[in-house]
Amino acid sequence: MAVLAATALAISGPVVAQESGIAVGKKAPAVTVHDLDGKPVDLGAYIGKKPVLLEFWATWCERCEELLPRVRAAHADYGDRVEFFGVNVAVNQTPDRVKRWVEANKPPFKPLYDDEGTSTRAYEAPTTSFVVVIDRAGKVAYTGTGGTQDISGVLRTVVAQ
Repeated sequence: MAVLAATALAISGPVVAQESGIAVGKKAPAVTVHDLDGKPVDLGAYIGKKPVLLEFWATWCERCEELLPRVRAAHADYGDRVEFFGVNVAVNQTPDRVKRWVEANKPPFKPLYDDEGTSTRAYEAPTTSFVVVIDRAGKVAYTGTGGTQDISGVLRTVVAQ
């Protein structure tokens, strides 16, 4: 029985990363989130113009740390064609702590601080290391969690559309 299940899985093709969170194909919510200085950032000003990557993260998130080199590589390849945002979920975080982490680690995204949980709720983020990729039409093209996501592969597909 286990052999049959494994064979069926192998034949069925790649597993879709969608496991929870906002549904792929849904129109991306245009919410406003604060930056690290408390100023509002309207994600709607970016959605629908070119692809957008949102990573829901925290300074204490080990899977986010594991994912960071993949996000860096994707930004090196697609940073001129994709907007990268890191949405700090603000759980056990302060803006000062996040600022220190950003200064020390220099992530390849514009850091946001979701102190009101606006984007976390809108995108139904189930955990940290949750990535949402929005295509240039403003639809959710990908969601996934964990430190081993193929961010470059996802962006290659979305940028080519």
